[in-house]
Amino acid sequence: MGKIGRNEQCICGSGRKYKHCCLLKQQAGLTPRSPEQTFKVSLIQEIELIQQAAVEGKHKFKELGVFILFSTTEGDAWLLEITDSDGVQLARNGVILDVPIDQNPETIEINWTHTFAITNRAFEITAYADRSVQILSGYPTREINASMKRTKKKFTAEQLSMVHLKTEQQNMDMPSA
Repeated sequence: MGKIGRNEQCICGSGRKYKHCCLLKQQAGLTPRSPEQTFKVSLIQEIELIQQAAVEGKHKFKELGVFILFSTTEGDAWLLEITDSDGVQLARNGVILDVPIDQNPETIEINWTHTFAITNRAFEITAYADRSVQILSGYPTREINASMKRTKKKFTAEQLSMVHLKTEQQNMDMPSA
């Protein structure tokens, strides 16, 4: 990789010149983060905040790109992804659960445990493990629906389709042209 000039546009995507952006951070001993790394840190921080709100029995709701994070006053917390309606529980009855996120610098890999749907104003989940279905009450279904509509307006269908990367197994299962 070539060396970036001081007066060239910064590689972090800020739109500023390198000398006024990441060069200063580098000289101060701080390493600049890529937008993907910044987003990943933000997601992990938001997960921790939502989990803490669940432990404290506080209702909290947060949109972050294609993700929705929420906690309930009963101590539950969830991370939802709207493009495939995937979800993973982050806290149950005020107890923090392990977050199945792979710490990879290029991608964010989450081991989703459920799919979700809003049916008749109820939050419905289906477990991937055994296909069992549960209806959970007291969840912010209106906020989730509104957030999903906002996100689908904010991003094009093409952008939303690029959220998920195909795994090697999925690529092998695809018919060749």
